[in-house]
Amino acid sequence: TFEYLEEKNLPLKVKGPLKAGNYQMPGNISSQFLTGLLYALPLVENDSIIEVTSPLESKGYVDLTLDVLKKFGINIKVEKNKYFIKGNQTYHPQTTSVEGDFSQAAFWLVAGTIGQKITLKGLNKDSLQGDKAIIDFILKMGGNIEVTSESITVYPAKTFGTTIDLGQTPDLGPIIFVLAALSEGTTHIKNASRLRIKESDRLKAMYDELTKLGAKIELLEDGMNITGINHFKGNVTLNTHGDHRIAMALSIASIKADGPIELLNPEVVNKSYPTFFDEFEKLNGIINK
Repeated sequence: TFEYLEEKNLPLKVKGPLKAGNYQMPGNISSQFLTGLLYALPLVENDSIIEVTSPLESKGYVDLTLDVLKKFGINIKVEKNKYFIKGNQTYHPQTTSVEGDFSQAAFWLVAGTIGQKITLKGLNKDSLQGDKAIIDFILKMGGNIEVTSESITVYPAKTFGTTIDLGQTPDLGPIIFVLAALSEGTTHIKNASRLRIKESDRLKAMYDELTKLGAKIELLEDGMNITGINHFKGNVTLNTHGDHRIAMALSIASIKADGPIELLNPEVVNKSYPTFFDEFEKLNGIINK
């Protein structure tokens, strides 16, 4: 059970233990609620069923979770929108390697598209990671990417507006907005309402900051229409909104700005990518701290 000690805010009082049972949850809020139960329910005493009551978004993260659980000895049966979980299962230690993260690679793939050639290593081209879709998005917009078993190389390219559905890959939103703002024509972003309940309201945050850079954006309830420009304005101060992905996306946007940008609270990248600015400088990005 959960109890707010303040009005729908932290601190939160949690009383256990977690019990087996039939759980229902919407699929359009966050896959993290589902994946958390998939990790925990196999350990409780009895069997459980999880039913997803609306179309599942970010399905790639759930598939990735199921794949990892299977490797560590956990068996879960999936039938359409239901997950059947036997209780009293046991995790078994394994030796494994951790794939490179396509969510973070996305920033460099866009950087290479709007800047100079970049080669990325350590990524699994056959990965179940949903954010691997960044490759398809960039190619759909006219990008030039070469994928081999050893590396992924992105080349500078002229890109064009298209329609991008972020329903399964909301974390790609901020960096895709940057690319769209520099692509000829109009890009239509749809099924992106979940971006409003991330670390920040990423739709509104990116709208606010990209328009400071001169981007032409129509903000919608669940997406954007972005009409491309040739370059961004420089000599502006941008707010990271306490959000690591906003900070990284705006840093990549600076590549195509006609002057320096000031980024407030850049340390927010430490949440997911503490070496981001080190990598940025390795690629000849200029940072004055």
